[in-house]
Amino acid sequence: MATEIRVPTLGESVTEATIGKWFKKPGDAVKVDEPLVELETDKVTVEVPAPSAGVLAAIEAKEGETVNVGALLGSLDAGAGAAASPPKAGATGKPTEKNDTTKPINAAEEEPQPRAVAKDAPAAKVSEDTAPSVRRLAAESGVSPSSVSGTGKDGRVTKGDMLSVIQGGATAKPAAPAAPRAPSAPDDAEREERVRMTRLRQTIARRLKDAQNSAALLTTYNDVDMTEIMELRTKYKDSFEKRHGVKLGFMGLFAKACVHALKEIPAVNAEIDGEDLVFKNYYHIGVAVGTERGLVVPVVRDADQKSVAEIEKEIGALGKKARDGQLSIQDMQGGTFTISNGGVYGSLMSMPILNAPQSGILGMHRIEQRPVVRNGEIVARPMMYLALTYDHRVVDGQGAVTFLVRVKEALEDPARLVLDM
Repeated sequence: MATEIRVPTLGESVTEATIGKWFKKPGDAVKVDEPLVELETDKVTVEVPAPSAGVLAAIEAKEGETVNVGALLGSLDAGAGAAASPPKAGATGKPTEKNDTTKPINAAEEEPQPRAVAKDAPAAKVSEDTAPSVRRLAAESGVSPSSVSGTGKDGRVTKGDMLSVIQGGATAKPAAPAAPRAPSAPDDAEREERVRMTRLRQTIARRLKDAQNSAALLTTYNDVDMTEIMELRTKYKDSFEKRHGVKLGFMGLFAKACVHALKEIPAVNAEIDGEDLVFKNYYHIGVAVGTERGLVVPVVRDADQKSVAEIEKEIGALGKKARDGQLSIQDMQGGTFTISNGGVYGSLMSMPILNAPQSGILGMHRIEQRPVVRNGEIVARPMMYLALTYDHRVVDGQGAVTFLVRVKEALEDPARLVLDM
């Protein structure tokens, strides 16, 4: 009995998906819960498992097609699997060859054959400005492009010209001394690769452009002396990892510093809903993660109620899920503020774009030794530029600058985070 494979419920507000990749072909045996097909939504990638063991009988939705929730993807025949049927025997008891119905039986007598090339035929001469496809056909067939009448620009021989001669549909021109011809550029179209954007990439593009079009984006910058944070990390990293089973990074401390500042400047943690301002009295911090599929922003919920160790553990787990393509819709919903660390890629300074409908995003950058003045002396310190992009419709300039200063102060004097100052 056949079992239908349908698009599962994909999460709140997600009604359709694109078929990304089938892991099995019709006739393949599958085990229960073995992934059959990958679905790409505008938020996450979802694998559809086999509801039972058996054989994939049919695929109804091909790769690249858009399907709605509940749509039929294919069918599964019950059973442990089926071996391929043996070829039918002919009158002699030997397997018969599959007839090619695209040719008459006596094809050799009734239609011209493609030009055959002797094994010892010399390689055709090909000039450097000949298109790659023409050079390939010349090497495979032995037909020299110089003997073919060209229909391309400036009399160039095209792939179609070569195929016409090779397949006997046209005759080669008499050999004649080639006239001097100015070198022409290779066919650019043959050196391009066109790849359809994934739904995730389409959504990223749309949301970023929507943020630019709808929000009043403004960015304020500051720099932070990372000396205290780095010394704290160096002093306690071994004992921290031994006690909590996770490395002491910067993201947990930055998340804590942002929560500290958000409590003082609540507008940065707010959003516009129609004609209302919605102030969030909870702190769900989104952490931007770069993956092969694109940028995703999983959320650490109630970061104000978690320790640095708990935040580090959650960020690590969410980052792994993101890179493995295992994030769920719930992992990415509900963020109130976002942190993006371009410093891991070597960025010195950038202007992050809002993760709408949020009103603020903090950009971290690389740490480098720079000369600064301390107590009247020029000294080298590990410095990092910080950037806060905010929606000026919600956050005033004074509030944005104050927020960034509070983050800077907390990082330069981590005791403030402990004492809530």
